[in-house]
Amino acid sequence: MRFSELDEEDGLELDALSTSNGALQNAAALHEGDQRKPNDIREDNLDESGATEMVTGSALYTLDEERAVIRKLDRRLVLFVAFLYMLSFLDRSNIGNARIAGLIEDLKLSSSQYEWLLTSFYCAYIAFQWMTLLYQIVPAHIYMSLCVASWSVIACLQSFSNSFFSMLLLRFLLGVGEAAFSPGLPFLMSFFYKRDELALRTGFFIAAAPLATSFASSLAWLITKAGERLPIPAWRLLFIVEGFPAIIVAVIAWFQIPDSPGKAPYLTLREKKVALLRLKAEKGSTAKVDGQKRRLDWHEIGQTLKDPKCWITSMMFFSCNVAFASLPPFLPTIIHEMNHSALASQALSAPPYLVAFIVVLVTAYLSDRSQNRSYFVIFHALLGGSGYGFIAIAGVLKAGSGWRYLGVYPAASGFFSAITLIIAWTINNQTSDSKRGTGVVLLNLVGQLGPLLGTRLYPDSDAPYYVTGMATCSGFMLLVAALTFALRLLLVRENQILNRKDDRAPEDKGAGEEDILVGEDKGSRKSSFRNML
Repeated sequence: MRFSELDEEDGLELDALSTSNGALQNAAALHEGDQRKPNDIREDNLDESGATEMVTGSALYTLDEERAVIRKLDRRLVLFVAFLYMLSFLDRSNIGNARIAGLIEDLKLSSSQYEWLLTSFYCAYIAFQWMTLLYQIVPAHIYMSLCVASWSVIACLQSFSNSFFSMLLLRFLLGVGEAAFSPGLPFLMSFFYKRDELALRTGFFIAAAPLATSFASSLAWLITKAGERLPIPAWRLLFIVEGFPAIIVAVIAWFQIPDSPGKAPYLTLREKKVALLRLKAEKGSTAKVDGQKRRLDWHEIGQTLKDPKCWITSMMFFSCNVAFASLPPFLPTIIHEMNHSALASQALSAPPYLVAFIVVLVTAYLSDRSQNRSYFVIFHALLGGSGYGFIAIAGVLKAGSGWRYLGVYPAASGFFSAITLIIAWTINNQTSDSKRGTGVVLLNLVGQLGPLLGTRLYPDSDAPYYVTGMATCSGFMLLVAALTFALRLLLVRENQILNRKDDRAPEDKGAGEEDILVGEDKGSRKSSFRNML
């Protein structure tokens, strides 16, 4: 039996040779990371560099070839996407720095009006979450370039605002542009990476958020300092300096972002074949991995909306976002209320996010290596909850500002790490692009309601201790830990059901390559898909 597919756009022929009865074991061993030499490696089957290929059913490449492709995608795709996300988060959250740089005084804003500026962003961000599904329809290089250009221009226009209502409108439009871009990035990564590779890659651009925040704080310190000698107010200069670079990067994104692994300009023809084959091996022979002819499956969308797993992760994301959305806009103000100057507040906002940046990457790496999400989410939810609880208790006791500032470190590290793993976990436990896309939409549609609460937790009347806000964030992070434990129990039960179904399913010993591709489930055929715990 001979199975081949031809990518019409790229002319990449994905050939698979007939297999022996031992091919299934070889393919399964490769998928599980087994380093043993397959039974039927052909020494005369060489690529351009002379490397031996594996012709074991679905695997037609060496592990070294696969690692080389992953490294190149990491360097050229993931790091660039992380940079884009850093710019988007910078433009989203720098209003907190603008607040203590004179925004409130110049526009004569009340505490309630400032909260509405934050709320208007998230109203738009929630209402336009459905645009994540456009990643499956519109070519990525076109879609992402337009998204980046839209929110970067709007971010710059904030510097020209002269009233509450004009700023309110711009914040709403900024939310639309970022809703089209940021939430779908993990979904985009699933077109290029396997399930057990997603957390680290998601971690790279989620970690860009604390990096952006620390960079924003340092940059805001410099701009505030420079604003003292310039005729333009510091907060207006802040929006221009931090928004303009993304306009240039939007042009670069048009040429840098590939629509699929088979269209990545920095991969050789052989590397494109390897990139496509390895995804075929995991997702099944019927999966679309070439970026072409992807369509929304409305039946699968309906199934996902009824899946309790998605609703639990959405509530976890909601709880995390209460803390995630509240701290960055208010941290400079909170530190300022600790009797530090405006300049010192900008500088002291950076270190907690630098620590969170490192913690997120280490956590994501360990989670991928262990192929476990729940234990890490529980740990970091408890870490974040303890950090916020520590700050709240210190406020009740009227402790010194140093004690309250110390609690920011575990709080930031906890919620950033938990968010990273929750996003990856949502994608991990869905079996098709339509289901993964819908899962991400639901995750953000429910989850992004959290900031509507989070941005209202720090009214001026609670200064300087903000005990209510800190205690509320602590409670929500503890709720994340409880929901994670409940989700793990549900996933264990679903895996047990899948195991029983496989025990009753007959072995198809005459199956060719199309039948043994990892992750495929057709009728009574055995399936290797299991929920990641």
